[in-house]
Amino acid sequence: MFPIIGLVGVTAAVLVSFVLMGGHLNVLWQPLEFVIIGGSGIFAFMIANPKEVVLKTGGGIGAIFKGPKYKKADYLELLTMQYQVFRMAKTKGMLSLEQHVDNPHDSAIFQSFPAFHGDHHATEFFCDYLRLMTLGTDNPNEIETIIDIELDTHHHEADHVAHAINTLAESFPGLGIVAAVLGVIHTMGSIQEPPEILGGLIAAALVGTFLGILLCYGFVGPMAAALKSVREEEHLYFVCLKSGILAHLQGYAPAVTVEFARKCLMSHIRPTFMEVEEACAELPPV
Repeated sequence: MFPIIGLVGVTAAVLVSFVLMGGHLNVLWQPLEFVIIGGSGIFAFMIANPKEVVLKTGGGIGAIFKGPKYKKADYLELLTMQYQVFRMAKTKGMLSLEQHVDNPHDSAIFQSFPAFHGDHHATEFFCDYLRLMTLGTDNPNEIETIIDIELDTHHHEADHVAHAINTLAESFPGLGIVAAVLGVIHTMGSIQEPPEILGGLIAAALVGTFLGILLCYGFVGPMAAALKSVREEEHLYFVCLKSGILAHLQGYAPAVTVEFARKCLMSHIRPTFMEVEEACAELPPV
């Protein structure tokens, strides 16, 4: 909702102010300027980025308007899932998790938490480290180092699209100048025309500069920043898993382990202590 309000607000603020100062909107309608800037920008984007980033761009733009993938309810489910898994590990031993880790999509435990179960990357991430623990890895420092490397790689990969969009935004002022220069060249080729025609040609040329700057700072640049914020918030889902794994390795009880994981979340998505405790109390016995 807010990105849409922002886009409409930027457009309205610029166009309404232009009209109030006596400008005519028809002067701004220069389709070929849009083609020069937009078309060259899109193709330059394809030159600058690998196929994987280009194909993910549509999904990234969609994420800007939908917001982060994980909501407060998803984090509450994630915390209760960790409680259930680590409770089983405490009461029955790590080897009791082996069948669930090897076949997470058929696991009765994970199936009880549909949002987590349906997230292939999160399930794989969690089960990979549980598998290491079932194989005897019990050094929290070593596990933390491996997790940090994986999370850094994942975060960097998730940032690719936002970085690519930001680079596109930064190119628009320059492409606007290209469009303006082409307009000036066209104007100079029509220097014999009367002043009213030359004035229109000069105005059309300047629209290119205006459009390039507006696209950069009013639309595409802010969208890149919004996508980066979305990806950073989604990254907390995996940080929450990391905190739970490390707390369990340090020997804490499941309730304390879950509290460690809960504390790493932002306030607007963090379930309260009582919400987590009530949700955990409703879990079936392991």
